[in-house]
Amino acid sequence: MTAPLGTALITGASSGIGAVYADRLAKQGYDLILVARSEDKLNALAEKLAAETGQQVKAVKADLTNKQDLATIEGILKTDDSISVLINNAGIGSVASVLDSDVDEMEAMIALNITALTRLSYAILPIFSDKNAGTVINISSVVGIASEFLNGVYSASKSYVLSFGHRLQKEFANKQVRIQTVLPGATATPFWDAAGYAPVKTAPTTMSAEDCVDAALVGLSQGEMVTIPGLQHYDDWDDWEKSRQALGPKFSNAQPAKRYGVK
Repeated sequence: MTAPLGTALITGASSGIGAVYADRLAKQGYDLILVARSEDKLNALAEKLAAETGQQVKAVKADLTNKQDLATIEGILKTDDSISVLINNAGIGSVASVLDSDVDEMEAMIALNITALTRLSYAILPIFSDKNAGTVINISSVVGIASEFLNGVYSASKSYVLSFGHRLQKEFANKQVRIQTVLPGATATPFWDAAGYAPVKTAPTTMSAEDCVDAALVGLSQGEMVTIPGLQHYDDWDDWEKSRQALGPKFSNAQPAKRYGVK
């Protein structure tokens, strides 16, 4: 008899990438806890997946920028022993410049893209560590590297997700806890409507949410710690990583570099 796969908790699950993850994992045999703000969409998806797959699917309406709602999801992660996968997918974005964007909206973006992801990871990782099992998938973006493409706060928030993942991967290297960071490029989801640039959804270089998630799940099964679905040659990422890691030891010196002329 096959051992149960457990439960996957997915944030931002009502549409786009999150909804595709829900579909794919339910079909693999995971029970689901789906988290999003859109209650009607969330309930409809939960009912559909439960009927199609026979898995247990629970919908939890929550706004992760709201501290009380966020605490509720943290509590679920800390108390539901069946949870074996956390997918931090919830996020908002913008294409607006500093001069055209509202700082309160940027603060809300930080609360969702960074604070919520961090707190949910902190809620589940000690449990996964004790079990010596579990998977955390954090959805970053290619603009976490190509940071000049979109709004600066959005790009910086996705750079945080990538850096956070690097450190988690090092901390859990000796555990059977998988940390995968996924960096989608432009993907055809409602994200672009909210960001104010809907035409991206139909651009020739835009990937479908289904292809993005399917590629990311294959990357997870192949042991990739960082998955970039649109990057055609993974050697390009390996070269980037080797260069970045080689640069690190060169940063710390007791004396300023000679080019500054400091005596």
